[in-house]
Amino acid sequence: MSIINVMWAGGLPFASVHKVHHQILSQAEPATPVKTWLLQGSKSVCQVDVGSVLEWNLTSARLKGRHLWRLFKPWMRSRFRQALLDSDARVVLLDGLGVARLLLPVLEGMPQIRVVVIFHGVTRLNAAGRELLRGFPASRLRIVAVSETLAKSLQDKLDLQVTVLRSAFDPGVFQSLLMSREEARTRLGLPPTGTRIFGAVGRLVDNKGFACLLEAFARAAASQPDWRLVIVGEGPAREALQARIAQPDLIDKVVLTGHLEDVAKLYRAFDWVLIPSLDEGLGLILQEAVLAGIPVLASELAVFREQLGDAGWYAPVNDEAAWSEAIVRASLASADAVAALQYQALAPDEAWLNFSQTSRQLISGSQ
Repeated sequence: MSIINVMWAGGLPFASVHKVHHQILSQAEPATPVKTWLLQGSKSVCQVDVGSVLEWNLTSARLKGRHLWRLFKPWMRSRFRQALLDSDARVVLLDGLGVARLLLPVLEGMPQIRVVVIFHGVTRLNAAGRELLRGFPASRLRIVAVSETLAKSLQDKLDLQVTVLRSAFDPGVFQSLLMSREEARTRLGLPPTGTRIFGAVGRLVDNKGFACLLEAFARAAASQPDWRLVIVGEGPAREALQARIAQPDLIDKVVLTGHLEDVAKLYRAFDWVLIPSLDEGLGLILQEAVLAGIPVLASELAVFREQLGDAGWYAPVNDEAAWSEAIVRASLASADAVAALQYQALAPDEAWLNFSQTSRQLISGSQ
């Protein structure tokens, strides 16, 4: 028996997805063979160790059956079927609806295999997508969402049971890898003392809300020469953000570090972590910051309130003035006290226990 973990691709856009799947698969029995399929891209660009990998090297046109590639669908499905048979797979994890569209028609005729489809974020479910999931044998299919908020949304759209698997980290392992405040600031080229550092982490894309954050920070830090904002990440919005940072009111106040492989170790460099996302399936950055003992100011999203409740500090989505005021209020609060309350609300030990138990049930097929 083996487990097949099917991912759309590797690289920065899929880093959080790979983290979640890696955590799930860590709960498999030690002797269980696990192989990851990458439909696009290579193992070398994955941000976590995904173990044994089969690279399919398929183009988007092939995967989505565009134009003439529609004619090749039967051939592709035959290849997938044979690879599944050769692997002796009994459990297949599918990364969201796009991968499910491709593999479920193949897996439907393979009754020896159980399927877990994992949704990581808001998904546009059209009639074909709903029919695909509803039509698969229910005894062999588990639909999973990485937060209660996302699960409820999916259940309303599908009228099917959705398992909540709120992503979590092993607190002891995560915290053992953290750098001290001084080490982390040195790594980022920041002064060890005398400067208030606000941090933000994520891909440089529009829905992460960094454009709003820059405007808000410019207002909040106008009379604060010792404040700095550090944004860790890379993405297509970099050029636009860099151009804004070069303006007089932000020059020398904001650092774009680019992508850093060891970002999970660096949270203690920050006094606060700011998460201005416009939408999120879960938001692993929130969990990582809280586990590191750093308070979080986040967008007023249901998925963030689900995790921190009244201990969270929130600002309206994409509201520059409100975010500016919230940053100022955060600067006046006791960061240690807020962090302690948020840690208690997140309850990382309990969250990890629940995640581990649910992951083992998904892999084993038990209820």
